[in-house]
Amino acid sequence: MPERKSRKDAARNREAVLAAADALFVRRESPADITMADVASAAGVGKGTLFRAFGDRAGLLRALYEARLEPLRWAVEAGPPPLGPATSPQDRVPALLDAVLCFKLDNRRLALALEESGSSSPYQAEHYQRWHSVLQAVLEQIPGLADSDFTAHVLLAATRADLVEHLAGAEGVPRERMRAQLANFVTRVLASGPLHGATAGE
Repeated sequence: MPERKSRKDAARNREAVLAAADALFVRRESPADITMADVASAAGVGKGTLFRAFGDRAGLLRALYEARLEPLRWAVEAGPPPLGPATSPQDRVPALLDAVLCFKLDNRRLALALEESGSSSPYQAEHYQRWHSVLQAVLEQIPGLADSDFTAHVLLAATRADLVEHLAGAEGVPRERMRAQLANFVTRVLASGPLHGATAGE
């Protein structure tokens, strides 16, 4: 019984921490201003509880990001078109990129904090590698498109959190305009696919 109560307490504390962190990221202008102490205080738990549950600030950010991302991940892995696996690759690639962009627009501060808190290379972050893997696999299904690995990197670069923050924040680009610009960019990249396989001098 005590062990079961302990697990229930831990789960309840985890949910309280994620909810508190979620609220803080919505309210604060700068994600860098949010500390583990801020989250612990808002959640009504000790800092020790926070570190035991998430390890460090980056671990907390990843957990919160994953919790928000879960519905989108399901849609990509098993959902209906246009995100699900039954969609044609030519339609699924722009849909995936649009979904990533919309997610980052809806979670601007959290996405920025997560991408800024990674290792020295953001390309080694688990969330980046997952999106790259999914996108590369879909790109490989498009006839005539060579170098799907590089193309996936290029397309994902257009959805980086710092770029999204700059466009939406500093430049005030409207959401629908950003989505249209990204869609046009993806269309151009996919249309030039056969040229990627050309060797020098061809």
